[in-house]
Amino acid sequence: MTDASPAGPSASKPAAKNKYDYTNGPPPLSINMAWCKACNICIALCPKQVFEPDRDGKPIQARAEDCNQCTICWVHCPDLAITSNYK
Repeated sequence: MTDASPAGPSASKPAAKNKYDYTNGPPPLSINMAWCKACNICIALCPKQVFEPDRDGKPIQARAEDCNQCTICWVHCPDLAITSNYK
């Protein structure tokens, strides 16, 4: 029997870093709340789960540091309420 570590081989790998650094600049996306009708398409389609609904059901960037600028949210927004601050 071999002595296996409880953490396993994947525990030593660092987490993948985002290619964009949002610490010194604006958030990755701008959401025009006046145009947003709270359809939540962006929340449903975001692969990184960046958005969460506020109390009115409109999206807020709860995990902005996870945004990888994949363009899915602003391309699918029927109101054109989401724009990128970096692309």
